Amino acid sequence: MPGRIRPQIRLVCPYCYDTFPRWRIQFRCSGRPSRSGERCEAAPDQIYSSHFGQGDQLPVFAGGLWRYRASCPHCHSETQVRVCPSCHHRLPTHFGRIRSRLVALVGARESGKTVYLTVLIHELTNRSGERLDSGVWGADEETRRVFAGDYERQLYQESQLLEATRTVVATRYGLRPPLVFSFATRVTWLWGAGPAQLVGSARRATRKTLLSFFDTAGEDLMSVDSVELNARYLQAASAVLIILDPLQMPSGRERAAAGTRLPTPGSVADDPYEVLQRVTDLLQAGRRWGQVRKPLAVVFSKLDGFWDAMSPESALRRPEPTARGVDEQDGLDVHAQIEALLHEWDGRRIDYFLQNNYRTYRYFGVSALGDTPTEDNRVSEKGIQPYRVTDPFLWLLSRLGAVPVIRRRLT
Repeated sequence: MPGRIRPQIRLVCPYCYDTFPRWRIQFRCSGRPSRSGERCEAAPDQIYSSHFGQGDQLPVFAGGLWRYRASCPHCHSETQVRVCPSCHHRLPTHFGRIRSRLVALVGARESGKTVYLTVLIHELTNRSGERLDSGVWGADEETRRVFAGDYERQLYQESQLLEATRTVVATRYGLRPPLVFSFATRVTWLWGAGPAQLVGSARRATRKTLLSFFDTAGEDLMSVDSVELNARYLQAASAVLIILDPLQMPSGRERAAAGTRLPTPGSVADDPYEVLQRVTDLLQAGRRWGQVRKPLAVVFSKLDGFWDAMSPESALRRPEPTARGVDEQDGLDVHAQIEALLHEWDGRRIDYFLQNNYRTYRYFGVSALGDTPTEDNRVSEKGIQPYRVTDPFLWLLSRLGAVPVIRRRLT
């Protein structure tokens, strides 16, 4: 009896979110002269420009199964530049050889998505990276240049809040592609330890993951022109992080501390409950009825506006966990605290909706800046003092097997 044919593992492009088998990866000419002196010149690439804007590119051609280098059929020079067959964007160096996790980051207008993403990556690179024995860096030249030159510089050096994210329609006409990062963490386990052994041989290894963030604008969740890309983005995601602003809830605005800068009153479409429903519709589009299986982190931003009303014993006033992993008990305590606050801010409709539509979700409360910004869109004079910004992201990675979970033993 002939053996069964093993299905091809399908990869997800971290730039256009199309899926394809490994053998379809293509190559781009390096532009270097071959041994015979021949050399390719850049020319318009219609496929690339349709996704990321105009710009001449070197020729793209098909490679071969399992290959990581190929010879250009035009100039015969060797190249190791691999590109996505659907959008022709250059793929990260280790694409296809390490896990690629797409974490979808969505939210309404003025919910703080771009500020949150900037502070999250900064924290993972610095303070939290040391605690977790991990590191994060741009997986491509454009991500490294854009994040350091635009995101970090503007927020951390100039103390200026970031501009509102442009819509997907603008993206199609020349805006930058998604930000793609490499995340690496050191893991330790005991080799050969059994029930009768307390000590085994410690072994350490580096676990690497590719992360793609598409900072979609709040308007993109309503615009008909952008539904297709956002649906593909969310459906290709391994996990979803949705940011909801309690200051956009009528009861939340009433309970905020005096002096808190309130977002511009929006339409019904900006209401956190409406945003959650639209995201869920995109996740469930084209699928059989049932609960969404992807883990969902429901993040309530700008928590600093409510600290004065919380008791010192509140789980949301604790120092951040210091363990090298996700503190499960601490996370459950925070979840319960946010759930109680949510019923004050919005009744029970968000909680009921999540219970009926998601298999795995958890609440988080964060403050990316630590204090309300000034009226002229600048960081508070106290500086940036982030609180628990890494918690939801690390919990999602723990659900995907990239970060360890720490469970306290009952005593």
